[in-house]
Amino acid sequence: MRKVLLSSLAVLPLAACSGLSVGVGVGGGSGNVGVGASASVDVGSNAPAGSTSRVTVTMYKIDDNGIGAEIGTLSLMDTRGGLEVIPKLRGLPPGPRGFHVHENPNCGPALKDGKMVAGLAAGNHYDPNATGKHEGPKGDGHRGDLPVLMVDKDGNATERLLAFRLQVSAVRGRAFVIHEGGDNFSDQPKPFGGGGARIACGVVSQQWDEAQ
Repeated sequence: MRKVLLSSLAVLPLAACSGLSVGVGVGGGSGNVGVGASASVDVGSNAPAGSTSRVTVTMYKIDDNGIGAEIGTLSLMDTRGGLEVIPKLRGLPPGPRGFHVHENPNCGPALKDGKMVAGLAAGNHYDPNATGKHEGPKGDGHRGDLPVLMVDKDGNATERLLAFRLQVSAVRGRAFVIHEGGDNFSDQPKPFGGGGARIACGVVSQQWDEAQ
C-alpha cells in the first residue's frame, strides 16, 4: 500500500462569515490563531479515492486566546452507511457535547462584537446547500451536523459515530468542532442546537501529498 500524508494547510479567508475580523495562520498546539492537523491514509492500489481511506485528525483544546493542548484524535473512514468517526479523546467535560463539521480549516479565535471568540475562525456549520437550518445528522439542514459526542465520567470520548450524509472527500479542508453544551438538533430555543462555546477543534487538510 502507499502511504499518504495530509499536511498542514494555510487558512482560507472567511468569506462566508460576515462581520468577523480574523488573523490567520498555521501553527502547532500553542499557536494563537491557526492550527495544523495531520492525517495518515492507507490507500489500496485499486481503491477509488475516498472509498477506503482512513484519515486521522488531531484535536486540540481551544479558547479565546488560541490553540491549547492536544486532546486526542478522530479516525475517519468512508463506509456504506456514510462517514464513520471514531473518537479517541480525553480531557473533555463529561456528558453529551455538540459536534459538527465547520466550513473553514482554521481552529483559531476571531473577533466578534469587539471580543475574541474561541474557534470562530472555523466559520459556521458546513452547509453546502445553503439551507440555513440546524436539524441534526438525519435532517435536511446543515450537512456538517453530526451525532452528539458522548463523553464519559472520566472525560473520555470513544463511542463510534456515523454521519450518513458525509464522506471523507466532503470534510477535507474543514474543521471538526466540539462545543461545551449538548445539541437538540434544532434552532429552537437557541440556534445551532444550543451547543454554546467551542471548546475543541481539529482540521482536515485538503492538501494531499503522495509518497511512494
